[in-house]
Amino acid sequence: MIEVRDIIKTYKTGDLNFQALNGINLKIDFGEFTSIMGPSGSGKSTFMNILGCLDSEYEGKYFLNNKDISNFKDDELAYIRNKEIGFVFQAFNLLPRISILENVELPMLYAKVPSKERKKRALEALEKVGLEDRVKHKSNEISGGQKQRVAIARAIVNRPKFIMADEPTGNLDTKSSLEIMKIFQQLNDEGTTIVMVTHEPDIARYTKRIVKFKDGDIVVDEPSKDRMIL
Repeated sequence: MIEVRDIIKTYKTGDLNFQALNGINLKIDFGEFTSIMGPSGSGKSTFMNILGCLDSEYEGKYFLNNKDISNFKDDELAYIRNKEIGFVFQAFNLLPRISILENVELPMLYAKVPSKERKKRALEALEKVGLEDRVKHKSNEISGGQKQRVAIARAIVNRPKFIMADEPTGNLDTKSSLEIMKIFQQLNDEGTTIVMVTHEPDIARYTKRIVKFKDGDIVVDEPSKDRMIL
């Protein structure tokens, strides 16, 4: 599903060059649930920006769903971000002045899905994350854990096969974090491929595979030891 070959990322500041990724090779198959870990400055965030088609300025090859997207233009990458990748962020990124239902509908607006179908699919997504009784609430009227569940509903509403989660439990308490990981495990059991950045080893244990970055290189790539199932 996801394969990168010899990915090099160099940041240029004036006359100085800093190589953030040193030729990364990685393959993630359909149905995997992978944690990306590493200290600040390790290259993991740079790598995730490339995987999420948020950064196209790199050397090497990136294949997504068997397509070489390395040289795609901005509008082609925008289409992939909307249709093929679901994003979940640490800060939720919900709009506070519209309802939860309307927040979940937003990706479908950009995809020009008809109104009736948008509402149907948004309701189905909110039911999947256990928030069907909160559809009229606004984001400032619900808890942090519920906000992240809304964000997951928004991520899955266009039915992507690939979800990218960036520190999705970073702002949550332990109980809410486990609720989020349970939803991710359920989505993964249904066939969704998930790649998740986390700095928490306890959270990584709920994934199937752990990849660790250090100084722009992958230094660990192994199955999750003592994996936890919720």
